[in-house]
Amino acid sequence: MSRVVKEYYDAKAEYEWNRLVQDAYHRLEYIVHMHFLDKYLPKKGLILDAGGGPGRYTIELAKKGYQVVLFDLSLQCLEIAMREIKKAKVENKVKRIVEGSVVDLSEFTDESFDAVLCLGTLSHVIDKAEREKAASELVRVTKKKAPIFVSVINRYGVFRTILQRLQHLLTDPSHQELISEGVHHAHYCHPLEPDGGFTDAYFFLPNELRELFEKKGVQTLDMATCEGLSSHLQEQTKAIYNDSAKWNRWLEILLRTCTDPNILGLGEHLLYVGRKKA
Repeated sequence: MSRVVKEYYDAKAEYEWNRLVQDAYHRLEYIVHMHFLDKYLPKKGLILDAGGGPGRYTIELAKKGYQVVLFDLSLQCLEIAMREIKKAKVENKVKRIVEGSVVDLSEFTDESFDAVLCLGTLSHVIDKAEREKAASELVRVTKKKAPIFVSVINRYGVFRTILQRLQHLLTDPSHQELISEGVHHAHYCHPLEPDGGFTDAYFFLPNELRELFEKKGVQTLDMATCEGLSSHLQEQTKAIYNDSAKWNRWLEILLRTCTDPNILGLGEHLLYVGRKKA
C-alpha cells in the first residue's frame, strides 16, 4: 500500500476514530458490520483486525471477550487506538498492536487466527497484483473453517455519490480511470472535492469481491450492502434517529434486506463474509 494512503490516514486519524459514530447515517456501516460479526464469529478465539485503524472494532470485540491483534498502516491511527484501548480498559484482551501493510502479513504464521477482519482496507490497494497478494495473505493467516470478513467501497455507490455531489468528475479527464475501471488516484483530486478529496482507492464490483476470495479457497457465506436501503439518503436517515420506534423499525428492515442481491451494488460499502475451506 502506498505512502499516500499512510499519510492520508495519519492526517485523518482522529476523524477516522469518530467517523462511524458521527451521525445516524455513518452508524449504519458499523451496525451492519457488527450484525454479521455477531452472526458468524466463533464464541471465542484470537481475531486479527487487519487495517483496523484506530481500533473501533478491536475494542468492541475485546469487550465481548475475544483476544484481538490490531494491525494497521497508520501509526497515528494506532496511537489513538492505544489511547482508546486504555480508556476502555481492554488492554488485557488486545494482545498486540502492529504497524504494517495488509499486502504483507509475514509478521504472522499460517493459520494463526480464529477469525480475520479487513474492513475497508482492501479498497486502498489500487494495484491488482497487490490486491491478489493481500487477499492471499488474509486467507493464509486464517485457520481452516474460520470466518473472514472483508468490506470495501462499492463502485456503483461511488457513481451515485458522483451524481449526488461531484458531477464535475463526469467530464474531468483526470478521473476517467475511476469511471471506467474503478481506480482513483489521490493526485488527481479536484479542487472542488471536500477536504481536498480522497486518497488512493480501488472501488469494487460485488461479484469481483466474491470471486477474489472464492478462488483463494474461501466459501462465501454472505454479502451485504452496509448502508442498504438508506444508501445516499443521509438526511432522511438522520431525521428518524431520535424517534426510537421509527429507527428500530428501519434497522429491522435494513438488516432484513441488506443481503438482497438486487441491492448489493447500491450501498457505499460492501461486506463479504466467507469461511476458509478445510
